[in-house]
Amino acid sequence: MPRRHMHVTDAAEAPLRAALRELRGKLDIPDHFPPTAQAEADSAARAPRIPMACGNVATEHTLADATDIPLFTIDPPDSLDLDQAMFLSRRASGGFRVHYAIADVASFVTPGGALDAEAHQRAVTLYFPDERVPLHPHALGEGAASLLPDQDRPAVLWELDLDADGALTGTSVRRALVRSRAKLDYAGVQRIIDDRTAEEPLALLRDIGTLREEREVARGAISLNVPEQEIVEKDGCYTLEYRAPLPAYGWNAQISLLTGMAAADLMLASGTGILRTLPTAPDGSVARLRLTARALGVDWPHHTSYAALIRGLDPGRATHAAFLQECTALLRGAGYTVFDGAPPSAAEAQHAAVAAPYAHATAPLRRLVDRYTSELCLAASAGTDPPEWVHTALPALPQEMETGTRRANQVERACVDLVEAALMRDRVGEIFEALVVDIQEKNPAQGIVHLYEPAVIGRIESAPDGPALPLGHRIQVRLAEAEPGHDPVRFTPA
Repeated sequence: MPRRHMHVTDAAEAPLRAALRELRGKLDIPDHFPPTAQAEADSAARAPRIPMACGNVATEHTLADATDIPLFTIDPPDSLDLDQAMFLSRRASGGFRVHYAIADVASFVTPGGALDAEAHQRAVTLYFPDERVPLHPHALGEGAASLLPDQDRPAVLWELDLDADGALTGTSVRRALVRSRAKLDYAGVQRIIDDRTAEEPLALLRDIGTLREEREVARGAISLNVPEQEIVEKDGCYTLEYRAPLPAYGWNAQISLLTGMAAADLMLASGTGILRTLPTAPDGSVARLRLTARALGVDWPHHTSYAALIRGLDPGRATHAAFLQECTALLRGAGYTVFDGAPPSAAEAQHAAVAAPYAHATAPLRRLVDRYTSELCLAASAGTDPPEWVHTALPALPQEMETGTRRANQVERACVDLVEAALMRDRVGEIFEALVVDIQEKNPAQGIVHLYEPAVIGRIESAPDGPALPLGHRIQVRLAEAEPGHDPVRFTPA
């Protein structure tokens, strides 16, 4: 599910840092790794041990050498936990070849050890506006296991062949030693692709990404271009604005989606695996979203499908950005489906937003399940059984990931509430222009409003015997409450 990203600029960091530190304490978020887990990470960083095909552990590096492939990474400029590196090329027979290297976390984490136990406890990396709480210690996640440039690294190397229309025609995956040549960022990639100075391996990102986006449309898939909320300083005070993601972000995401779909196909064919699944949105949810679209002034013709509508939205426009945030409600209910011996039915294997079977496979430094997906796909590609430690861990993985994801969602909600309250606390009593984007069915005097400026979403409550809120209308609201660390911002009709 797309996240409600929030970024803190340097200017806003100092006044919010104490409140965010207090929030981490309140949510009981760990601020360090247990000494035994940290010691294992430090030791593994010095001497990784490559798992063999049978699931035992080799004491020497016996990897195939793929360091001749000039891979590159694309991430935010300050990221050091680099899960993926790619190299794109044209095939002599037509179409394209995608080399996609994924960090080989299993080479650094011993099954059943203290570090493994801690990873199962955390399940995911947690993101706060000012810092992140990692799944693995920095010695691994931002060091020895990360695909940093000009460093030889063990990796799970995917080779994906596409035809001229971007359809997947061949898949193989193996362990290999790789070396990234460059650490690129989205803005830089977008700039050199747009001005046509990018060399072909990078220029092909747009070609392949666009073809895959077209295939996504044909499948009826849903791809939300959710903007990032950013805290900025204006005239001596802080405010929230939306920042639209660049096209390069979407093209890069298509390579990850392609790999996740290939991973699902491999595991389904082998009879053992773990899929990321999402049921179809419940009845009435799309109809309710149409009311939100009307509230925000988003034109949604009745003959236009939901998937087609969101592709035409501009996340740089405030009303469209607000609607995209509301659209994430249709993507709730995602989970993990484990199978061992017999694959699930087509309906059970489907991810409604991807419109195909899909697996989390490309972010093992930040998400526990991806380490297991790599092992399952390596075994499926080689025609062997997965390691015993994978079989042993599979049944518990869905619950562990659900717990970790629930914690991540809790952190996300708390951070948004805290930051909005911190930025608005000195404006209690002020009047703002807002849109009523939702009302409670049982009590239409309560609902949700989205401010025009700043980009704040908050609760609104009329008097208990007050009139129903005008869903889909623009109204004036008064900020009634904004106390960081307590309740979310709350408004009343002005």
